[in-house]
Amino acid sequence: MRLVTFLYNGRQAVGIADEVLSQVSPLPTEFAPDMLSLIANYDQLKSGLAGAAGAPLPIASVELLAPIPRPSRNVFCVGKNYHEHAKEFAGSGFDSSAKEIVPEAPVIFTKPSSTVIGPGASIPNYLDPTDSTDYEGELTVIIGRGGRGIKKQDALAHVFGYTIINDVTARTLQHKHRQWFIGKGIDGFCPMGPAILTADEMPDPTKMRLTTSVNGERRQDASVADLIFDIPTLIETLSAGITLEAGDVIATGTPAGVGLGFKPPRFLKKGDVVTIEVSGIGKLENPVG
Repeated sequence: MRLVTFLYNGRQAVGIADEVLSQVSPLPTEFAPDMLSLIANYDQLKSGLAGAAGAPLPIASVELLAPIPRPSRNVFCVGKNYHEHAKEFAGSGFDSSAKEIVPEAPVIFTKPSSTVIGPGASIPNYLDPTDSTDYEGELTVIIGRGGRGIKKQDALAHVFGYTIINDVTARTLQHKHRQWFIGKGIDGFCPMGPAILTADEMPDPTKMRLTTSVNGERRQDASVADLIFDIPTLIETLSAGITLEAGDVIATGTPAGVGLGFKPPRFLKKGDVVTIEVSGIGKLENPVG
């Protein structure tokens, strides 16, 4: 099932989208006033969702929002989690973190919920005073059943579904401040969407593939199987001392091919269009403003 959040006639709703995201069937508010409520109550609601959905609307007639327009907590993110990107970042001159090329343990940081924008919304490059805005396409996990001390062998049972995030980054700020929060925490620097693919439709996330294009030029192309620390390891690491909650968002890292990896770097400019695709989820496309 592909779940979306959208605006129609000025009202926000949650709906079930078809496989190619050409139409969406709205869910009544008593079933799903918003996506966070649906995630929290999904086990009780899922058997009745398809029957409760209304008549389908063309996607062109609605405005898609981020599936979770305002996460209840910061977005959890993972740095340097593909081998080739770890090498690319280490050799870029922008990495002010630990100098080992491949991390010994997952590198975790967060982005404020105020960074989240939806498909089609403009990435506010103008908020980066250093003009070093970069893209990072990432498969993203949505937690369903929360918990603390989750073991790897049980981790996928806690996953509600998957979406896409563009972990937009002001590279010069990332380097200047010796940590990643300011460079990655700018308002609007976390496009998310277009849909959440529920976990029952993707029992093995390592089968998914991620690609990123800028103005139609393919920049990133990797299998999720190439993650250094896989999704169960990330969930076990985070939940060891942090209670994960329904609706938590975990961006799993980006593969090689980001702008800083080119010589000279190829950062985003106004008018560029970034398109990230993950098999089964769809395409997240955003212009740069």
